[in-house]
Amino acid sequence: MRKITFTVTNDLNYDQRMQRICGSLQTAGYNVKLIGVKRKKSTELSTQIFEQKRIKIWFEKGFLFYAEYNFKLFFYLLFCKTDVFCAIDLDTIIPNYIASILRRKIRVYDAHELFTELNEVVNNKSVKWFWNKVESYAMPKFRDGYTVNKFIKDEFERRYKVDYEIVRNIPVYQPIRQTVFSSPLGARGNLIYQGAVNFGRGFEQLIPAMKNVNAELHIYGIGNFYTQVEILIKENNLENKVKLFGATLPKDLKEITPTAIFGITIFEAKGLNQYYSLANRFFDYIMAGIPQICVNYPEYKILNDEFDIAVMVDNIEVETLTNAINILLTDEILYNRLKQNCIAAREKLNWQNEEKKLLSFWKNIFT
Repeated sequence: MRKITFTVTNDLNYDQRMQRICGSLQTAGYNVKLIGVKRKKSTELSTQIFEQKRIKIWFEKGFLFYAEYNFKLFFYLLFCKTDVFCAIDLDTIIPNYIASILRRKIRVYDAHELFTELNEVVNNKSVKWFWNKVESYAMPKFRDGYTVNKFIKDEFERRYKVDYEIVRNIPVYQPIRQTVFSSPLGARGNLIYQGAVNFGRGFEQLIPAMKNVNAELHIYGIGNFYTQVEILIKENNLENKVKLFGATLPKDLKEITPTAIFGITIFEAKGLNQYYSLANRFFDYIMAGIPQICVNYPEYKILNDEFDIAVMVDNIEVETLTNAINILLTDEILYNRLKQNCIAAREKLNWQNEEKKLLSFWKNIFT
């Protein structure tokens, strides 16, 4: 069995994307190992069909976190049995590159994002300088790879003359319990945001927008803006309307998300990664059979033009979000049309279809 080693900088329990990828490859006959981080508050690893390894760290954020984790990861990679090193994003690319050279192994790059254009990167000149240096040094040396949308693929080709494949972040097809279309006015449920609670995700606008909305917003996830969101909720006196549920396991979200009235997918248009994003939650809401409020950025517009599953907003100002949310809460015809379209879109936008591209890519790596 060919062995593939993947490396990430997050807690493996909450990485739906890597669980899908590693699960598909293990099922296809590869021997897969996924390496991630063990933090002080990490819970017990969830059971998966592939091998998992978490590296214990002392520093949990900033430069010291990356330095410590990459140092420990490099020495682990030097001695682990593998045929391929696959770096997930720039923050693990250097250990994979050096280990692949020293051990004469195949190396692959999996770009979940355009890392140098992340909001938290573009807003800090020294941080952006550092990651630009890492990218320009390492990426040309990874000739084989894949990413999540056409824009990032084209940007990598423009920058580094690499021709990557596209494998989107689409969830596994699963049955949903409710397919009866009823007015959202009579629905017992809430609005949902699931995913990273990070800078640049529009919480400064979304939280106050809920003041004039007759529904609750439930937020599932953690991130570098979590504390600020707690403060925003208190400042706007919305403790009874906006509720934080913290980190939630993917298996639990699969049960929770379909019970929501609709979802929220918004980003600030700062940095190319935000503007040309194609977030996991966009597809998760579709798979759950619920409409969503979504930013009218290029990648989302292309899919919405085809499937008509969201109310698109041209900006994320407070008034814009309030109006969009209230329209979807009160327009029964619009809501039911979008909901029916979500049910239909699930037949095409599912991992069972998308994983064929992944398996084809890895077959060619070993050919």
